[in-house]
Amino acid sequence: MSRDNTQVEGFGFKPAESEHYFLVSISSQTGDVQISEHMSWDKEMWKGKVHAVKDEKDERLRVVLPRVKWDGISDAVSAEFNRRLKTMGYKKGSWKARGLTPISRLFGKELVLLAWAIEDTDPGRIPAAVANWLGLLPEERWWLYTMTNAATGQALRGRNIGWRAAVRFALCDNPIAPSKAEQRVGLIASLDDEGKSVDQEKKRQGNLLDF
Repeated sequence: MSRDNTQVEGFGFKPAESEHYFLVSISSQTGDVQISEHMSWDKEMWKGKVHAVKDEKDERLRVVLPRVKWDGISDAVSAEFNRRLKTMGYKKGSWKARGLTPISRLFGKELVLLAWAIEDTDPGRIPAAVANWLGLLPEERWWLYTMTNAATGQALRGRNIGWRAAVRFALCDNPIAPSKAEQRVGLIASLDDEGKSVDQEKKRQGNLLDF
């Protein structure tokens, strides 16, 4: 069933339905890629800009990826989103080579989850992370994003700690087949324990510094 695509921006973002969205900011073919989350829509405000967020301490900034890591996930992510957009009757989206690409709220959560998984991992682990990400249901990705974002959602302050580190450990190992529901459940269940162990290790290292 075809839907009205006249007001669809980027990947499935419809400002008329919700002003909560994410932005992918690409400055050049070699520069870092920013992904930020926004609660209000003003098309003129960001039109033509390269980066929607100028300060990396900005609360809206969720993750900053080196271009080589972005290139490792961008095609897989766009294919996954466009597959689902097609079933919804929406037009396909594409990343702007230089500039800003808006993404619907739910797609944005899924993208940021994958970006968090690979931001501090070796580029050679990216295919495993993509496979694990694809093996999760969209609802599972949304839940994981919400849990992680609650404590470690800012791009710099939340990096490599708590759930953010646990997501990396979980998604960068042992690819999960989409049909293996029990593996998905095991992956999600393991995240809480991993997050706790990472926090405990951080505390232990911090205590050592007191001596």
